[in-house]
Amino acid sequence: MESEGKKMILHCPLIQQEEDDPLRALESNLVGRPETLKGVVLPSIARGELVEEIKKQLWLAGPLISVSLLLYCLQMISVMFVGHLGELSLSGASMATSFASVTGFSLLNGMASALDTFCGQSYGARQYRMLGIHTQRAMAILLLVSVPLAVIWTYTGTILVAVGQDPAIAQQAGIYARFMVPSIFAYGLLQCLVKFLQTQNIVFPMLISSGVATFLHIIVCWALVFKTGLGFRGAAVANSISYWLNVLFLMIYIKLSPSCSKTWTGLSKEALHNVFTFIRLSVPSAVMVCLEMWSFEMMVLLSGLLPNPTLETSVLSISLNTAATVWMIPFGLSGAVSTRVSNELGAGRPLAARLAVHVVLGMALTEGILVGIVLILIRRIWGYAYSSEEEVVKCVAVMMPILAVSNFLDGLQCVLSGTARGCGWQKIGAYVNLGSYYIIGIPSAILLAFVLHVGGKGLWLGIICALFVQVLSLLLITVRTNWDKEAKKATERVYDSIVTAETLE
Repeated sequence: MESEGKKMILHCPLIQQEEDDPLRALESNLVGRPETLKGVVLPSIARGELVEEIKKQLWLAGPLISVSLLLYCLQMISVMFVGHLGELSLSGASMATSFASVTGFSLLNGMASALDTFCGQSYGARQYRMLGIHTQRAMAILLLVSVPLAVIWTYTGTILVAVGQDPAIAQQAGIYARFMVPSIFAYGLLQCLVKFLQTQNIVFPMLISSGVATFLHIIVCWALVFKTGLGFRGAAVANSISYWLNVLFLMIYIKLSPSCSKTWTGLSKEALHNVFTFIRLSVPSAVMVCLEMWSFEMMVLLSGLLPNPTLETSVLSISLNTAATVWMIPFGLSGAVSTRVSNELGAGRPLAARLAVHVVLGMALTEGILVGIVLILIRRIWGYAYSSEEEVVKCVAVMMPILAVSNFLDGLQCVLSGTARGCGWQKIGAYVNLGSYYIIGIPSAILLAFVLHVGGKGLWLGIICALFVQVLSLLLITVRTNWDKEAKKATERVYDSIVTAETLE
């Protein structure tokens, strides 16, 4: 059976080109441009192709930015409604939301990122049926992982008290987290469906689905919080309902849309096999995401140990919320370049993948400069959006230029991380993030804030040190990449998946 699978693969146009002449496929895709690759003269990049690549990435990035913002708004809207019920309810909901992000959402988001590699490269290689297989496998694994995470959420209050949090706030957070438990299962499925569509360049249905779910969330949240007697528990229930609605909308679209007829051919038992191949990539993906997110959350916790903890925590929280909001822009670009790179490598077009990286770096540089200028211009008034205290507003104004620098670096690392996911470098990315944040960043933050007494600014300057090392490391890896070799690795990855599927049949 395996020999039949190999025979079938070798008649795939991509593999046949690789077998005959690996560089012939590259030359056929790059007619008209002088560029040397291993001594072979290849044509130069035409302006039209550069413009076309920019259009493709903007077409992907625009909806992805909107989808990310809408999903981010679900949690924010719930907390805003809870804020009208009192300070204790607000503190509990905020703490539960942060705890859920650290212990659940970030992990599932990271694991689902492995589909950027598997689905993206399979789609580029025109092995469409494998997208459905990879996605179903990811959905099954993420549902299993969600079970222990749900148990952790159930004991949120006990855990928070054990780590020294205020008992009253921890109790409220524990109640809120328990009512959020159904949302973790929906979130894992949602991330898999989003990756499934994103890697096929199908983004506008996701935008519509997220927009409708967010609009309905406002109505459901208002009704459950104020009209049913559930109070702040209603906001947590509304989160679960909205996530499940989003999953339902996308599943209906995938099932009925002709666009997915080749990539989703129904449930298959093949998804239950070859599980460890997915795990070997999904675990580093999760580590890569979690290490970065946890370091930012740690800054807020450390701010509580500073001489004026109320002020410092407020300013750091405002800074973190601001950074998270503007970060959605490079995050959308990251998703776009991940899709473009994985598609082109899977299709055996390494120089097209390299062009995609060059384009997204240019876009990230431009975005970082423009957003940085805006942050600096509004630095004296931005604090009033969160507080009427003059001291808080002044401290936020001091932080904004630092935020501008961190956003610039964060945008670069974000698109470089997207490139890593498109190529399947998640393990390398995990090592880079470990070294950047936990060997350089957090120790630098502690040194600046507590030894040199720079305060909250010192904590954020430590993050900037981590971002600088992260950007430099990922940039060096990207610059030294042999894209021809990466295309062959992508072909082998797709081939292995198909052979395994054929063998199981």
